[in-house]
Amino acid sequence: MTDFTSELTRIYCPYCGEIIEVIVDLSVDHQEYVEDCSVCCRPIVMDVTAAEDGPAVNVRSEDD
Repeated sequence: MTDFTSELTRIYCPYCGEIIEVIVDLSVDHQEYVEDCSVCCRPIVMDVTAAEDGPAVNVRSEDD
């Protein structure tokens, strides 16, 4: 059985500025991946670091 830990997190889209909810995978200490905004559908680069008090999530546009 795989131990999969995830958390629902709210972020601001760097394109449209809307608050969206994303599920982040906390089974890896640090990762970077792209997820589309559920409002404007543009690609958001997500930099996620797992921590004891919750994930640290930094987001940016692909152009940054």
